[in-house]
Amino acid sequence: MRIALNLVSLVPGETGGAETFARGLVPALAREAGPEALTLFVAPELAVELRVAPWAPGARVRTLPVPGRSRIRRTLAEQTLLPLAVQRSGADVLHNLQSTAPVYAGARAVVTTVLDLLYLHHPDTHSRLRRRGMAVLVPLAVRRSDRIIAISQATKDDLVRSLGTPPGKIDVVHLGPGLAGTAAPTPESELRARLGLGAAPILLSPSARRAHKNLERLLDAFARVPGAPVLVAPGYATGAEPALVARAERLGVGDRVRFTGWLSDEDLEGLYEAATALVFPSLAEGFGLPVLEAMRHGLPVACADRTSLPEIAGDAALLFDPESTEAIAEAMRTLLSDTTLAARLGEAGRRRAEQFSWERAARETLASYERALA
Repeated sequence: MRIALNLVSLVPGETGGAETFARGLVPALAREAGPEALTLFVAPELAVELRVAPWAPGARVRTLPVPGRSRIRRTLAEQTLLPLAVQRSGADVLHNLQSTAPVYAGARAVVTTVLDLLYLHHPDTHSRLRRRGMAVLVPLAVRRSDRIIAISQATKDDLVRSLGTPPGKIDVVHLGPGLAGTAAPTPESELRARLGLGAAPILLSPSARRAHKNLERLLDAFARVPGAPVLVAPGYATGAEPALVARAERLGVGDRVRFTGWLSDEDLEGLYEAATALVFPSLAEGFGLPVLEAMRHGLPVACADRTSLPEIAGDAALLFDPESTEAIAEAMRTLLSDTTLAARLGEAGRRRAEQFSWERAARETLASYERALA
């Protein structure tokens, strides 16, 4: 089977969980199917990285001439340049990894992974232009694809309910545990010194600065937590960050909140190792990778009881209502003070994380390709 992977929209360091998904799945597909089966179609930014540090040595990389980081140009390239390149590659299957797909595929079969439908339920998460584009492109991709991969049962249910997608067309493929085994953790002492964390307990909340991540309520809740923990929030910046910084200052916790921006894999792994607990108050997630990454490290987790998060966390996390500031605060206070509960959740999280793997995700993805070809 010759597999074309559509990664045209991926800009390193700017696409959050969608990038972690691609970085985890592509090497696993190469291990399962053989790297020679894969052709990665990318824009110049990712091509530069892959020349230095290939995700799947032996896989072919084809660079599409997409100038700059404009989403409009990337969309045009996906619709025009990609199909011709895929056709020339002789691919049997085109797999679109980021929810959109070209109208004409250039391959015998098309599979599209839908990460979420946030543009429908949380429109303030995206710019107006991107929201309008997603409202056209995602339903079109769902209709035109032979198979749809949903990254959680919650996302599958949403596709059926919101877009009328036939349930039998959708394969649920859970992701693997984030960055497992790909990066050596930065030493805790180095991170504490560089980020100015002192010796304080660390509450970790990896989150892009986007509306559905619920960071305003997280800051309000953090201000109600006694003692002097620090809140560390890695994630790519958006135009919302200055307002979040100002909010933390008004609440009197500006000196104990760190918006670090995008961190290296090594730094993020180090923070999972150094933190006391993960708090994740997102209002909606297609999957919720930070929850699983924290569990892999045995880090106690408190997360929202919405969308996919209970499905991923199982009984290994403290769930709370993300629309209640007091509920978020109480979850943080509990994990900081109840060491017995924190230890129990940490151990349960390790066991839970063992149920997820990129190898399993790759095998189930390949099975979806087979169904598409059939």
